[in-house]
Amino acid sequence: MDVRLHHHLWSVAVGTVVAALAIVVAPGRASAQAPPAPVNTLLDFHEMAPVTSPFIGTANPIRGVAGGALPWAITHADGTLRSDGALEVNVFGLVLANDPAVPPNQQNTNPSPAFVAIVSCQSVEGGAPKEVNVTTPQAPASPTGDARIQATVQLPTPCLAPVIFVAGTNGAWFAMTGR
Repeated sequence: MDVRLHHHLWSVAVGTVVAALAIVVAPGRASAQAPPAPVNTLLDFHEMAPVTSPFIGTANPIRGVAGGALPWAITHADGTLRSDGALEVNVFGLVLANDPAVPPNQQNTNPSPAFVAIVSCQSVEGGAPKEVNVTTPQAPASPTGDARIQATVQLPTPCLAPVIFVAGTNGAWFAMTGR
């Protein structure tokens, strides 16, 4: 066999082996990286409880969040919190309650032009339990108490037993997940 032909065949064979190894090794490299964490629903809710006695004001905060200064009422709420921090909260009819503690001209109205959502998680820091509260940017609220809050928040790891509050811009809550 001609030396040039032998050298050419040898080069082709080596090139084929190198290409085959590259195809086999490349997927191994990609799979060596950790796959992205799946996005799960942490909380899916279809009702919220309004702030009422004894949670009105600063005397009995829940998860470090004080209640609004007056009792509130809510018609409907729903929302979702995902593990990537994506949050959607919809409230309808979140207004001051028809209650003797509320001045008659303010009953069944929403005096707050904007709401925020506060995501409260039980977490761990340095091996000790810790409450972590994260607040969204403001979302416009109608005088009839309707609002849609959509935001992505930085959740702690872990985020255990999440609770969602809808609050005024001063941070006092008007409604929270539960009933």
